[in-house]
Amino acid sequence: MVEEIFSIRKYLRNLKLPFCPGCGIFTVMNSFLRAVHNLGFENLKSFVFCSGIGCSSWISSPYFIADSIHTIHGRSIPVATGVKLVRPDLNVVVFGGDGDIVGIGLSHFIHAARRNLDILVIMINNMVYGMTGGQVAPTTPFGVKTTTTPYGAFEHPIDAPKLAVTAGACYSARWTTAHPKELRESIEKTLRMKGFRFIEVVSQCPTTIGRRMGFKNAGEMVKWFKEKAVPVEQVEKMAEKELEGKIIVGEFVEREKPTLTENIQSRMGRLRIEG
Repeated sequence: MVEEIFSIRKYLRNLKLPFCPGCGIFTVMNSFLRAVHNLGFENLKSFVFCSGIGCSSWISSPYFIADSIHTIHGRSIPVATGVKLVRPDLNVVVFGGDGDIVGIGLSHFIHAARRNLDILVIMINNMVYGMTGGQVAPTTPFGVKTTTTPYGAFEHPIDAPKLAVTAGACYSARWTTAHPKELRESIEKTLRMKGFRFIEVVSQCPTTIGRRMGFKNAGEMVKWFKEKAVPVEQVEKMAEKELEGKIIVGEFVEREKPTLTENIQSRMGRLRIEG
């Protein structure tokens, strides 16, 4: 039997993608759809995609040949919650940027992890509000200049994968666009799992932050990601000072526990028996 050759166009509508040249979103889209292909999905009929507002939120809507819901800023996870509770048989995936997921949508992110909602959240972290002019984001590296921090960011960035672990996620990982193989494998694993699964992808945005960080092009940013990446397994062997400015990559947690849907179904079943 001859295996079908992967083609990203199989899953995409015939529309021109809106992303800037060199944007890391192309890598994320390719990795996700390649994972879907490798798992044997002929199409995306068993998926529903939810997204908010921002460059990353355009990944699925309207470009994937699939059902998708484009929500208001920061509200993709609550909408995904409703979809999953009504249709627990579907694969519900959220795509969003760092501002969308851990900025205005932070409380929803925490509570979805706490509830162990059975969805996959993929957050593309370009370290800035890229679509609206390059303002400082909750993930902007300390000291980096943006349009709203001309003297450099005074705040340290949020560590979303660690927050997901603490809140109760079943799976949490971070990769960069310099790790496409690891990212694809991570997506494949999470699509076979249940529970709240979170993947952060540190991605280049050469248009709004790359030049402010001194990079000449997207390739330089990807090279920088590779140089700054430290496997999570090595962190315990390194001093805190050594980790400053590094990007910790890898899987932070992988565990099994009942999902929100399973808890609801179990409880309602007991109530019917008792009633």
